[in-house]
Amino acid sequence: MESGKELALEKGIGDILRDRRLTLSVAESCTGGLLSHRITNVPGSSDYFLGGVVAYSYDAKERILEVRHNTLYGFGAVSEEAAREMARGARHLFDSDIALAVTGIAGPGGGTPEKPVGLVYIALSVKGKSWCEERQWHGDRTENKEQSALAALQMLLRYLKGELK
Repeated sequence: MESGKELALEKGIGDILRDRRLTLSVAESCTGGLLSHRITNVPGSSDYFLGGVVAYSYDAKERILEVRHNTLYGFGAVSEEAAREMARGARHLFDSDIALAVTGIAGPGGGTPEKPVGLVYIALSVKGKSWCEERQWHGDRTENKEQSALAALQMLLRYLKGELK
């Protein structure tokens, strides 16, 4: 359950998006819809939130978000390359100004020495530019999902404040 502080984050983001008349979409994998849930907890979020896709399988990432086959099989679904393509794909799919994407290994299984449980990539796409951040969480599955959704919102806020370079 979101605390007042966390809901304030979502509301603050929403206020900025609404004031600037910007639209937002998301592509989620390991967060399973949690990021969309948090965004839509704000009354009036339909003013700026166009929609989201939970693309868990490689096939869904390719067909819905237009992540390249070579990206998925060359770098993996949990990679900077895939996260950037997921964000770009969501932005194109929804024709939004901004898109966020989250892909990672929530756990408890699925990790490897190269890509351990808790590894997450968060990408933000706007026309002509994208950013991606790698994070490594150490919680259980639920905590990893919650930390990933929070980090994506914080990245969006930093972008809106002009802090992403």
